[in-house]
Amino acid sequence: MHFTRAIVRPPARSFAGGLSSALEGPPDINQALVQHAGYVAALRDCGLQVTRLAPDAAYPDGTFVEDTAILTGRGAILTRPGAPSREGEVRSMAECLRNFYADLRGIAAPGTVDGGDICEADGHFLIGVSGRTNEDGAHQLAEHLGRLGYTSSIIDIRANPALLHLKSGIAYLGDGVWVADGGIQNDLRFQGCVNARDLILVPPSEAYAANCVRVNDAILVAAGYPQMSAALEKRGCRVVHLEMSEFRKMDGGLSCLSLRF
Repeated sequence: MHFTRAIVRPPARSFAGGLSSALEGPPDINQALVQHAGYVAALRDCGLQVTRLAPDAAYPDGTFVEDTAILTGRGAILTRPGAPSREGEVRSMAECLRNFYADLRGIAAPGTVDGGDICEADGHFLIGVSGRTNEDGAHQLAEHLGRLGYTSSIIDIRANPALLHLKSGIAYLGDGVWVADGGIQNDLRFQGCVNARDLILVPPSEAYAANCVRVNDAILVAAGYPQMSAALEKRGCRVVHLEMSEFRKMDGGLSCLSLRF
């Protein structure tokens, strides 16, 4: 998919109060703002027009906008995040999305869906059932996507405690190429998504780098993961390295920081 727009929200001063299972200490908000600005600059360098929402101190996790909606070429679906503290993020995102989408569908209780559990590959959506996305929400989302003309399948990742979200462990780069850490590669093969030549397997020491993002002709990758970068460059990819240390401290990755459409 060729992207022309993105929506982002810089972290608020309350960022360190967000949800995190990482044991890397609190984030430095000033450094996080610098890193976020670098991320936005990379999106613009890839040709995207970026809508920047105001930071909202009431929602420390609000910078992770990907979790609030699923955007497609045929319509948008508002999510219902699995963490109750994040529910208000969807309301403000809905106000923004009405500028771009005439019809906004949504996930209803008791269903929950985090956008980080959804990976689109050439019109087919993988939906991860996780600690944040439940089975009810997954089935609701599949129905919404079906009405928009897309196919989907569900992957249960709850047995893999290392994965907060599905896209913590996988990324689709287009042209049939996937990135995956070792904990989820068999699930992808079970879904018929990949074979050996289509898969870039991320070494355990660089598992965080599995959450990379293709934006038009570039692959955005967290800085500091040389094996992952080398594997991408070997395939002829244009790799853009971005510092993500402060977002990693809060369980966030590159895909989390924007909604791209």
